[in-house]
Amino acid sequence: MKRILVVGNGLAAHRLTARLAALGHDGPVTVLGAEPHPAYQRTLLGSVLGGDVPASALTLSAPPPGVRVLTGVRVVAIDRARRVVRCADGTRYGYDTLVLATGARPTGDVHTLADAARPVRGRVAVVGGGVLGVETATALRRRGHRVVLAHGGPHPMHRHLDEVAGQLVAARLESWGIELRLGGYVPASGTLGADTVLRCTGTVPETAAAREAGLAVRHASGSIVVDERLRTNDSSIRAIGACAGTPDLAGALAQAETLATLLTGGDTRYAPLPPILRPRVPGLDIASLGASGPSGAPDEVVTFSDPARGRYARIEIRDERISRAVLVGLPEGTAAVAQLSDTGRPVPEDRLALLLGGRTKAPGDDPAAMADETVLCHCNNVSKGTVVRAWQHGARDLAALAATTRATTGCGGCTAAVRAVCAALPVPEEVG
Repeated sequence: MKRILVVGNGLAAHRLTARLAALGHDGPVTVLGAEPHPAYQRTLLGSVLGGDVPASALTLSAPPPGVRVLTGVRVVAIDRARRVVRCADGTRYGYDTLVLATGARPTGDVHTLADAARPVRGRVAVVGGGVLGVETATALRRRGHRVVLAHGGPHPMHRHLDEVAGQLVAARLESWGIELRLGGYVPASGTLGADTVLRCTGTVPETAAAREAGLAVRHASGSIVVDERLRTNDSSIRAIGACAGTPDLAGALAQAETLATLLTGGDTRYAPLPPILRPRVPGLDIASLGASGPSGAPDEVVTFSDPARGRYARIEIRDERISRAVLVGLPEGTAAVAQLSDTGRPVPEDRLALLLGGRTKAPGDDPAAMADETVLCHCNNVSKGTVVRAWQHGARDLAALAATTRATTGCGGCTAAVRAVCAALPVPEEVG
């Protein structure tokens, strides 16, 4: 029986072990997590910071039978010749297949459960207005703190949002009482007039042990190089998630699905999807789809602007497919655009109906045709089957489903899909 050793205990590792079990892997699986906690939903740290949910609510489901998870174990070296990893405490673990799912390390102050639970007092300065900075600033404002958000770009999330979208987001943040200091030099923490300063300045792939072991790493991003089978330059070592350069959660989970299939004898390949970023900010729907940076000229650009209602969209179309999109205040349009991008289907002729959520349903959109293992809520790893079973046991509205399954409690992007699945289910007849 082949020994699978997973280094990292985040969402990608959690999905991998669950799918290995579901696909019938019968060999030993060991997971080494550097943090002292069980696997948890890192993408919802802002909800803990804002006091919306307790830290305990982020804990993911227990590992499947046969999967051994060790927490508080930090890997410091990989001996490729002996197929052994060495940990900081001197322990060693052997493997036949090693999976690196080490994620990314922070260059700021909010990245772990311990960071989110740390006491924050008085006026707070958040330095860095990217996705994490916006999530952190709004979370602290909901908690009642006075907040200043300092960002070197011309508007929040400037690497992902165009000027119109960025200005809408800035206006919404200011309407909530968040002071913005934008553009040019971000002042030193001592000049922000704050009692607490939190740096939200991004992350870099955690690849120190991989580098030391001689695994190929990209020069620009620092991520581990993998092929379409998620193999490194050592065929016994695979890598998934942020350490392998995957920029979003959906991509990391897709890599985990692909790798589980490959490690249980299946023949598949990982095909990257356009990344989609959705900041988890209650009351503000933002989505950025597609890689940032320069790209080829699109065949068509569709824009929709409704500043009075805080709504905006800009979609680039190439070969009748969506190549890039920015949406603000259009949750149904975001769900439709993301689905078209994921499936690679052409854009419907009625572009406005697409953005406003009124497009004609395509065959692939039929909730009844979805497999039970199809993941509806990527934030909390909730499948269609889980939603269906909860509904059949009496959770007949969104609030009840959220309480039972935690679907829709992350970014909210799955709300339309959850509604559609439930609408397709027959209502059981009342007995008596």
